Amino acid sequence: MIKIMHVITTLGPAGAETMLCRLASGMDASRFENEVVSLTGILDLADRMQAIGVRVRTLGMKTSVPNPLLVLRLAQWIRESKPDLIQTWMYHANLVGALAARLARNVPVVWGIHHSGLDSSMGNRRTMLVSRACALLSRKYAAHIVCCSEASLQVHAKLSYAAEKLEVIPNGFDLQQVKPDPAARTSLREELGIPVETLLIGIAARFHPHKDHRNFIEAAARLHKVFPGVHFLLCGLDIAWQNSQLVEWIDAAGLRDCCHLLGVRQDVSRLFAGMDIATTASRSEAFPVVIGEAMACGTPCVVTDVGDSAMIVDQTGIVVPPENAAALAEAWRKLVDAGPEVRRRLGIAARHRVQQHFALPIVVERYQAIYAKLAAGSQQHLLSPGVPQCAQ
Repeated sequence: MIKIMHVITTLGPAGAETMLCRLASGMDASRFENEVVSLTGILDLADRMQAIGVRVRTLGMKTSVPNPLLVLRLAQWIRESKPDLIQTWMYHANLVGALAARLARNVPVVWGIHHSGLDSSMGNRRTMLVSRACALLSRKYAAHIVCCSEASLQVHAKLSYAAEKLEVIPNGFDLQQVKPDPAARTSLREELGIPVETLLIGIAARFHPHKDHRNFIEAAARLHKVFPGVHFLLCGLDIAWQNSQLVEWIDAAGLRDCCHLLGVRQDVSRLFAGMDIATTASRSEAFPVVIGEAMACGTPCVVTDVGDSAMIVDQTGIVVPPENAAALAEAWRKLVDAGPEVRRRLGIAARHRVQQHFALPIVVERYQAIYAKLAAGSQQHLLSPGVPQCAQ
């Protein structure tokens, strides 16, 4: 049995966290045992992990106040748990996990990178510093580095991460869980209190500058002038009427009566299946999970050309430049004008593309192959006579 400790920044409802849940649920339980440590106390997905028998703990770090002493606590947990390897997820966990592993027992660490780039203008200065520190440490402290997108790999190779350790494994999707739902269209519109024939464009994204909800609202205002009957569904963390900044944009655009803010939802697949068009408006992404989910639900997508978005969609949707509300609105207009039959055919093609390239079993097997290889090497290293456990 190969024991893996996953160290992740949070267990909030976001892309990397969701992928960790999917990976753990899809792994061969007869060969692998998983446990999860969250650096912070954000544990929205903890119940999902515990339901499949994965132990979850939190170090309780405060995002605004780094505490080096908690690295020592994690090192102690590693010594007690004795994992064969550690998989870390995102920059802060990569750094903390690597340092703790070195202090504990030099267990091999696989880093996970889920960014395609960082912009200091969007409040990421601390994260940028952590990323640069990881670049310096990557040759010595990381056994392997998994990027979730080609764009991410290219960016981090240029940042001087150890190129020979970089590998792309895309996000994967459980096509038994994320799938078309013929009843979703009617039930969703009943929930929203709108006519069943209403055309619905939706975005699932937390409220963050990277996701560029202002771009979405500006595009919605443009489309509203041409198709006033179209409604817009928004869901994700802090997507609520209590969000004064978001509501200010909506009211300034005159869209209050046709926007639906649903917050964090557990039935995102149903929402995607009930939409006519799914979209992103992002100015930065790596591999957006929501695009693959919408495609798997048979819904055509309009996406901004960031990260691997264009590669994911390919010919099954429309790709537009980021930070260009006019282009985003025009792409929506094209799909609205195209009619339901064209959108249906695009949706079928979209699901087929996910089946071919991003099905969860394919992705899980690639992770398992890395884990098996590193665990075998680590065990051989420890059994070799005359080789100290902490040899460099």
